[in-house]
Amino acid sequence: MTIVVDYDFIIANSVKLLVSTLLGALIGAEREYKGRNIGFRTIILITLGSTLFTILSTIAGDSEPARIAANIVTGVGFLGAGAIFREGATVKGMTTASLIWISAAIGMACGFGQYEFALLVTGTVLFVLLGFASVQKTIDRYSQERVYKISISKNQELQKEVEEKIKSLKLKGHAIKFNKLEDKMQIEYEVRGSEAGHKQLIQYLSVEQFIQHFEV
Repeated sequence: MTIVVDYDFIIANSVKLLVSTLLGALIGAEREYKGRNIGFRTIILITLGSTLFTILSTIAGDSEPARIAANIVTGVGFLGAGAIFREGATVKGMTTASLIWISAAIGMACGFGQYEFALLVTGTVLFVLLGFASVQKTIDRYSQERVYKISISKNQELQKEVEEKIKSLKLKGHAIKFNKLEDKMQIEYEVRGSEAGHKQLIQYLSVEQFIQHFEV
């Protein structure tokens, strides 16, 4: 039995896999550098896997590329969902989940041989991640959302005093949870405002005697 090796096919698709690996490495390196939960190797495997599935679908003679895309997007959707989690009032991992999604798209572009387009998108992604970091910091400086768990004595006047202080610091806050115990009341506030305002509120909560306990 003679085995015929199509070297042209192997070389052409090896280039696709190599380009996919390199582009995935660029995005993954940024995630790894920032210490995110999904980093270097994971992003590479996502782009590489998307490229491979695209190549295999082409070999199978699939005449509906849109169906290929739909199946890959569905698959990476499960990975993206695992990267998202809630911490207090903040939902984290959305950027990483978005990167999983777009990394799969880059891998698909490599699988179809659209190297220039894949490189353009990768460059755009890195520009957004690195170039817009200072813009994001500026936004966060003036608009942060935090959850405060404050324990005070069972006294409505004390509760009003805390809420008035929040307003005086130009912060927007509202109670989202109450927990009444035998000798105290725990109130959970969702507060949004500037970084400086949050610092002043934390200082206030730290020095006031009637604040029995608080967490941020």
